[in-house]
Amino acid sequence: MPRKSKAQKKEEVQELFEQVEFLLERINADNGVPRNIRKIAQESLTTIGRLDEKENGPAVCASSCVTLLEDIAQDLNCPLHTRTQIYQILSILEQVRDY
Repeated sequence: MPRKSKAQKKEEVQELFEQVEFLLERINADNGVPRNIRKIAQESLTTIGRLDEKENGPAVCASSCVTLLEDIAQDLNCPLHTRTQIYQILSILEQVRDY
């Protein structure tokens, strides 16, 4: 199996972050989710938005988001459907590597 080029890796990482952004936006738009959880989802979106800056690589960005999201996944106020979405986001973020 041939190695992937840097452009292919970058495209894959972008697709992964697009999936994460979509799920975070759904959490953020759900009024049934407590405010503190929506706030952390918004912070994660902001972190992903900083991906284009030179000092933040994809792995650093993903790690920051994982740290934020792991805390709210353990929150007792987190609805079950939201917790499932958070676990889905975490599994996507685990796939992110630097290009």
